Amino acid sequence: MTAAPSVSVVVPTRDRPELLRAAVRAVLEQEHPGPMEVVVVHDQSEPDRSLEGLSRPDRRVRVIRNERTPGLAGARNAGTLAAEGELIAFCDDDDEWLPGKLGAQIAAMAAAPEADFVSCGIRVSYDGHTVDRVLDRDRVTLADLLRDRMTELHPSTFLIRAAALRDGFGLVDEQIPGSYAEDYEFLLRAARSAPLVNLRTPYVLVRWHKRSYFAQRWDTISAALQWLLDRYPEFAGQPAGEARVAGQIAFARAASGDRRGALHWARRTLRRNPREPRAYLALAVAGRVVRADAVLRTLHRRGRGI
Repeated sequence: MTAAPSVSVVVPTRDRPELLRAAVRAVLEQEHPGPMEVVVVHDQSEPDRSLEGLSRPDRRVRVIRNERTPGLAGARNAGTLAAEGELIAFCDDDDEWLPGKLGAQIAAMAAAPEADFVSCGIRVSYDGHTVDRVLDRDRVTLADLLRDRMTELHPSTFLIRAAALRDGFGLVDEQIPGSYAEDYEFLLRAARSAPLVNLRTPYVLVRWHKRSYFAQRWDTISAALQWLLDRYPEFAGQPAGEARVAGQIAFARAASGDRRGALHWARRTLRRNPREPRAYLALAVAGRVVRADAVLRTLHRRGRGI
């Protein structure tokens, strides 16, 4: 009988003490016969050593500081490099794993020894509304991801072989402007290596929060998505996928007040895919027909983003 693999769960955190404790407890309550550890990585905040008191037999909680690039990407990598498990999972500090998540993913990985990466569906909670988002597929390829970001592939669902992170497709990229879309770039790189295994069950509660998108934030989003298009020339072979990202850039430029930039990217979007709705939303925001925050609130209630 094969021994159950050891698992390390990396939880980056910054100033969310109550939600963090709920996230850690949900991980510790997962059914798994093998050893587990939770590596809590404090990013730009003082480490809370009292979290280590949540440890249980064969389920240790470790608290470290992010000594790498400030931000989510650096924090995830700091935790990954400190982790000792054969399998590494991510969980954001405001999310919670639902019962059965870890066991189902480990079983799926055991059934697909060629796979390095397993994901699952999510249950999105926003402003009192809850929506399940589940992909209707068991495998996700690079071409799939170029066509569609697939919000269901949330970082808190990721379970990955440690060897793939250290000697395969690599760590999370810390050079992306503002660490925005670092999870999407990570998925693209992982899928270049091998298709991702996906479970058609929502095993993670994901909390979306109301945010204040000031101009600088939209500028960061725009810069990061342009970086992504430059980094992945494969988008040229997927017109609808390239139009989707270009439409997001157009919307970000419109939301930041850059009308000329919004028009430029909206035109590029429509040349690649005249049916891409983000181009029309960007034009509506640029023309002050609708506010960007109103668009986002409507989408988030449906468990979707721009």
